[in-house]
Amino acid sequence: MRAEQTTSRRRRAVPWGLLGLWIAVLALAGPFASKLADTQQDRAVDYLPASADSTHVAELQAQLPGGEATELVLVYHRANGLTAADRETAAAQVAEIGRDHKLTGTPRAVPSKDGTTLMYPVASNEPGQDEKARDALVDDVREVAEGKAGLSVDVGGPGALTTDAGKVYNSLGGPLLYTTAAVVALLLILIYRSPFLWLVPLAVAGMADYLAMGVAYGLHEGFGTSVTGQSSGVMTILVFGAGTDYALLIVARYREELRRIERPYDAMVAALKGCGPAVLASSGTVALGLFCLLAADLNSSRGMGPLGTVGVLCALLAMLTLLPALLVLLGRRVFWPLVPTFGSEPKKRRSLFSMMGSSAGRRPRTVLLGGAVLLGALALGAFSLPGALKQEDSFTKTPDSVTAMETLAKAYPEQGTRPLTVMAPEDRAAAALSAVKDTKGVESARQGRSGKGWTEISVIARAAPESAAETATIKALRAGLDGSYVGGASAQQLDLKETNDRDTMIIVPLVLAAVLLILVVLLRSLVAPLLLLAAVVAVWGASLGIAGLVFEPLLGFEGTDPGLGLLSFVFLVALGVDYGIFLMHRMREESLAGAEPREAALTALRTTGGVIASAGLVLAATFAVLTSMPLVQLVELGFVIAVGVLLDTFLVRTYLVTSASVALGRKVWWPGKLSRPATATDPVPEAEPQRVPAS
Repeated sequence: MRAEQTTSRRRRAVPWGLLGLWIAVLALAGPFASKLADTQQDRAVDYLPASADSTHVAELQAQLPGGEATELVLVYHRANGLTAADRETAAAQVAEIGRDHKLTGTPRAVPSKDGTTLMYPVASNEPGQDEKARDALVDDVREVAEGKAGLSVDVGGPGALTTDAGKVYNSLGGPLLYTTAAVVALLLILIYRSPFLWLVPLAVAGMADYLAMGVAYGLHEGFGTSVTGQSSGVMTILVFGAGTDYALLIVARYREELRRIERPYDAMVAALKGCGPAVLASSGTVALGLFCLLAADLNSSRGMGPLGTVGVLCALLAMLTLLPALLVLLGRRVFWPLVPTFGSEPKKRRSLFSMMGSSAGRRPRTVLLGGAVLLGALALGAFSLPGALKQEDSFTKTPDSVTAMETLAKAYPEQGTRPLTVMAPEDRAAAALSAVKDTKGVESARQGRSGKGWTEISVIARAAPESAAETATIKALRAGLDGSYVGGASAQQLDLKETNDRDTMIIVPLVLAAVLLILVVLLRSLVAPLLLLAAVVAVWGASLGIAGLVFEPLLGFEGTDPGLGLLSFVFLVALGVDYGIFLMHRMREESLAGAEPREAALTALRTTGGVIASAGLVLAATFAVLTSMPLVQLVELGFVIAVGVLLDTFLVRTYLVTSASVALGRKVWWPGKLSRPATATDPVPEAEPQRVPAS
């Protein structure tokens, strides 16, 4: 009797205790979570590789007298030719800007040969490294530089581009969160067909996101972790996407246990014991895969690793503690109108996944070969991906700074319109300036500020910004200037691409090794993990191929973000393996229970297919939210991952992995004991094995 009373008290105390603990944790995290937006940095240096020339240039410029310079270009344009009044207006406006702000040097007008355009390069040290001051300067300049009666005036240059990009990133937080929550809510309503149940995992995901923001702020303050608009946005997507996936698995298994266990508390304990190992292994692969990004040299990628890991782990913690507590406290009524009553049986119906599994099981080799050929054909589309994305092509809606760049490119085809910057040792500045002027592809160069042992040299290339010819000039400068650094906006874009290529060579094998290790430990096999890894790599290639067929022909994108390949690989491998874990974990347990290989594979697909499909739809939809954002790199990343998750869910996991498992038979578990035929002396399992939740 006393034992029963103790158990009863525990059933009441544990859920309430967990709820109270979460309230306390969120109260403590609240002040820090609200500060995360203030730490977000979206300057070029916050994305640049730590060891690149352009990073050193940006850091050294900040140490010169007056600090970091904000460089702008005022572009005055009239289609049928500038008038004398236009030139007077331009000179007057530039003079007013000079009176209102501390400019470095006297702005000099540079007319175009066709007489339609006049550009005034201006720079100011007023803002320094203060982003708000920089934005205020750009806004003030734009307020003064106004066109009149057919005269258009646009403000471009690196400073204006950075300001426009920063405004876009700063505007993402609210819309991204609300859109993601709305999409997840809609899908949960359709999946659960309940007016109440969908609120529970959605609310828990929101609390997990709030906790993740607080932890991310702590990482920034304690370890200097880089926080950008891209990394914080992806963290939110991961919390809602991965967290909802874990919730779907737990709720499905909990519903199943409620039919055979009377008390909700006991049913939840059984559910967590059943699906807990798969959920833990799933989140472990994602977290470890993202954590590998710490090996990146690119600041933005290296910062995304810890933030993504924090998002996944906070989602896991919430779904394994707060979600079960709320479901137990709400009882069976939360499932209304489809309440799983004690002792009832689910409706018997032939599921879609049962039919799909049967078709894959009848001719496994044919299905496997056909799927492999299809994925390979799709992957060929990756050769159609456009080249590296230029800075001015990063926006889905053209801002003022990009309009200025486009006007300059047309009006000044004979010379570059975006300065390069060389930082030379002060005692060798004269020799460096001479060497710069003698470099092939350089139009002009002039010496600027000096201080802290360094001298600034501003360089104008003959070629257009980010063209192959300008890239050759940058490389020639770097090769010919010993002890100097070459930076500027175009050099930054070059460094981004080259460092992404280097990071990909290091991180791809690192992620594969980390995920393989977890799969080997979980599945007690070598063949099954290699099969799952081959499947997700094939999905990644096919997703990039589909992107190559869509980005430029259909969406009109002029380039591909240099980091797309690496980031999409990390996310698709880490997240895609999740569904393989759910499927293969159940397949292994069916085999342990004595099922033959074909029966085990088809039973695993039939029982987990619905949950995997629901989870895949939710995860794809959350990443698809990124395609509504106004930055091309976010649209591209969201598109590739969403397409990859759908391919993985409905083609690879359903047909290819299942058919490969049937074709391989017991060999799929080699060299584990399941790879050997059962004998009469093998022990019979004493109890039903733990299972991944049924659909």
